[in-house]
Amino acid sequence: MFDIIVDLSGVVDFEYYNSWKVECFSIKDQILLTFIKLRLNLLNKDLAFRFNTSESTVCNIILTFIIVLHEIVFNQLMKTVPSQSKNKLCLPNCFVSFQNCRITIDCTEVACDIPHQLDHQRATFSSYKHKNTLKGLIGVAPIGVITFVSKLYPGSTSDKKIVSHCGILSLLEPGDLILADKGFLISDLIPNGASLNIPPFLTSSQFTPSEVERTKTIARARIHVERAISRIKGFKILSHIPKSLYKKSSIVFQLCASLVNFQNPLIREVESLFIVSAPEHNDI
Repeated sequence: MFDIIVDLSGVVDFEYYNSWKVECFSIKDQILLTFIKLRLNLLNKDLAFRFNTSESTVCNIILTFIIVLHEIVFNQLMKTVPSQSKNKLCLPNCFVSFQNCRITIDCTEVACDIPHQLDHQRATFSSYKHKNTLKGLIGVAPIGVITFVSKLYPGSTSDKKIVSHCGILSLLEPGDLILADKGFLISDLIPNGASLNIPPFLTSSQFTPSEVERTKTIARARIHVERAISRIKGFKILSHIPKSLYKKSSIVFQLCASLVNFQNPLIREVESLFIVSAPEHNDI
């Protein structure tokens, strides 16, 4: 997968972020350095030592290839959300009750530095996380592939406002179903012909047997978007967004999410469709 991404990067024309070209490293090594930054979030000083170069070179490489990789694996490879009919071609068992599901959505938050301006401090303060955060929406197809990633919004932004603003609703077609958590009170936003399915709310002392079964059925299907978000959070650069990355935070978030799709499938029964014969030396 790494070699595939390197090959895709080799055919893209780009200019370096700091306007001077890095010639002491191959493109492959520069992408490797960028991946190490995304995955482990090592300090630039640490990376400079490991690669025997200067911090300015490390910074130039990272800021350049974050944009290059975002263009390739997000803008180019995630242009569209698979249709309902395509989803049905490999629908997992947990979605048998949701044959017309187009996408499962959920929001996630990443911690960030406290902004200097008071209005920005208020906007980014999350009452849910009790700290300053940035918030994005993730959409996952029934087979567990991440198919939609919004930009990052201030942490105080409601789920409903993000859904209405991020553009996901414009992708829906008549007959499409969205699965979501009960916090997504967006039924009034859903386009005509599409539908929303969320767990039932408790309106009496306890759920009825049918409501319990419905909740379990939705939970079995929704768990995959939560697992996808967990994989995204595996990129340590998202553990805390510093001020220096504010302007590129959405690009970093979308890049990390799109790179999750290069990992092994989330769902075991889907993974069996991707099994290929390994080389005899078995070192992949």
